[in-house]
Amino acid sequence: MRSAERGVAIAFSLAALASLGLCVVYLRGGQPQAEGALLFLALGGIGAGLMLWAKRLMSDIGEETQPRGLRPSPRTERRTSAEAMLEGVDEIRRRRFLSRLLLGAGAALGIAALFPIRSLGRAPRGSLFTTPWRAGAKLVNAEGELITRDTLEVGSFTTVFPEGDVGSADGQAVLIRVEPGQLRLPADRLEDAPEGIVAFSKICTHAGCPVGLYLAETHQLRCPCHQSTFDVLDGANPAYGPAARALPQLPIGIADDGSLYAKGDFSEPVGPSFWNLS
Repeated sequence: MRSAERGVAIAFSLAALASLGLCVVYLRGGQPQAEGALLFLALGGIGAGLMLWAKRLMSDIGEETQPRGLRPSPRTERRTSAEAMLEGVDEIRRRRFLSRLLLGAGAALGIAALFPIRSLGRAPRGSLFTTPWRAGAKLVNAEGELITRDTLEVGSFTTVFPEGDVGSADGQAVLIRVEPGQLRLPADRLEDAPEGIVAFSKICTHAGCPVGLYLAETHQLRCPCHQSTFDVLDGANPAYGPAARALPQLPIGIADDGSLYAKGDFSEPVGPSFWNLS
């Protein structure tokens, strides 16, 4: 009995020390092999201690096995099961030293688990729903040059960014010019496409790849990753492929000097539709 208690105590103590060691290794910059070994000792120590406790220190309680029936157990069997469980709880309570070691090992492992969570950084909060585009932001190309009403001819397109955020992953947009009368947009969105110049997010709503192909004859944008195709004239609604949601539109206007500017952010969150699965 004494040797069994000593073995359980050693297992729980080893688990606690390994968990604390895991914290130290992580704070010093981390080392994958050492972290893996320490995590193995922490989890293995707790598991070995519990098994040794059950097999060697609680053997007098006995084991009861019964066939599983299709109907609820009789009241007498449920009472017997409850009494057996309470006997096991009393056995744990009697051995306070081992119980405290178990709690200490569990707490140390819990503390060690907090460090990787902290390294994930701050919660994204609303950042997944917004981009660098703001009302008044000028449209520029990849070289940072201002885009004007004369930059594009009918049937052409280019990639644009908000001024000051060239290269932004979620702020990239495709600017296309068509004949004004060809656009089939709601009245409120048609105002955001002056003179047939319309802008949509360049991030595919299927898997997040950049939509970089424009088929001028059919007025379609195509994603090269999985061939999702969007109808520009119909508000960039999906016309073909796995994408199930239209590309969000960027509301734009034309300033007095002819430069293009954004009236605000995209009409909807950009990228794959993680936010509207319900």
